[in-house]
Amino acid sequence: MQQKDIMDLSKLKPAEGSVKKRKRVGRGEGSGHGGTSTRGHKGAKSRSGYSRKKGFEGGQMPLQRRVPKFGFKNINRKEFRGVNIDALQVLADEHKLTEIGLETLIERGLANKNDRVKILGRGEINTKLTVKAHAFSASAKSAIEKQGGEAVIL
Repeated sequence: MQQKDIMDLSKLKPAEGSVKKRKRVGRGEGSGHGGTSTRGHKGAKSRSGYSRKKGFEGGQMPLQRRVPKFGFKNINRKEFRGVNIDALQVLADEHKLTEIGLETLIERGLANKNDRVKILGRGEINTKLTVKAHAFSASAKSAIEKQGGEAVIL
């Protein structure tokens, strides 16, 4: 066997970039990181247990408090899931329906079980339908009733 083929364990080194040198703080003055352990003198960040609040800017007035606030958020607002009458027409054609209620809309994925549904007036309707929903736009209601259908408010 030749000398080149033998692996020399003394020359093994970890792969490039796999080992990081960790800064060992608080291990005496001789380490270069003793005393204040690289935290500096005094102040919140030098103390143990420090955690900065979200948005804290070192005592400066934070951005979310500096910018002007405006508008009004109505806590009693009722959100509706809008369903257009063209979607109802497609539903009626595909499944040969004459009555469309909340259960039908939930089954077909047009609404979720906790949604309030409002029927909106986009599109055409050419079938006599009985539609049950929480609310109707004026144009949707007139389009449904024009075809001899009925708009029932739940």
